[in-house]
Amino acid sequence: GSSYFCDPRGNFLAMASEDKDELVTAEMNLDLIEEVRRTWQFFRDRRPDTYENMVKQLP
Repeated sequence: GSSYFCDPRGNFLAMASEDKDELVTAEMNLDLIEEVRRTWQFFRDRRPDTYENMVKQLP
């Protein structure tokens, strides 16, 4: 239960109920992903391959 679709900005597009069996569908604008990446460049510039060295330094 409680399945949902949301866009890259976190806006809910469709939600299922918590107490019923449902099939949830929604139209999604996949071009919005690239638009959000250009505006909020965290995902564009992230380097997950460098994270390992940072966490090694944690206690």
